[in-house]
Amino acid sequence: MPRMISAIRLVGLLCGALLLAGSDAVAAEATAATKPLEYNRDIRPILVENCFACHGADSAARKADLRLDKRDAAIEYGAIVPGKLEKSSAWERITSTDPEMIMPPPESHKKLKPGERELLKRWINEGAEYQPHWSFLAPQRSAPPAVKNNAWVRSPIDQFILAELEEANLAPA
Repeated sequence: MPRMISAIRLVGLLCGALLLAGSDAVAAEATAATKPLEYNRDIRPILVENCFACHGADSAARKADLRLDKRDAAIEYGAIVPGKLEKSSAWERITSTDPEMIMPPPESHKKLKPGERELLKRWINEGAEYQPHWSFLAPQRSAPPAVKNNAWVRSPIDQFILAELEEANLAPA
């Protein structure tokens, strides 16, 4: 009988996790526009996946002598003009419909998703700030977020969990 209760509890947890995952994606999309952009979290993964193979640190593979992994080099080349999307050649190439101009090129079999394009657009408009690789940044303690149900909190980690649950309009079991 105890195993049966454990199995039922496990199924309930899995169903709750699936519901949370679905609502979490919707909540993440809604809050993405309001959350400040962070290069290492939001932009670097897009550039690593789609751009750095041809425009990164490897000089043997680099195309057009353009480095997008270094802010100064990208600005000097004119690929990124911080705060001026319309003057940024990278944005022009990203949004082009000409197969000879579009980036990433069709033969690379890489394609930016609409959400990634919007993040890049917002990043350039906000000044295109870069950060050193996360491994070179000293860890900083995050302040636990404010929550509505303080009675449920037993340790600071509970505040992080509860804040995510509350954001998704869920209550802890």
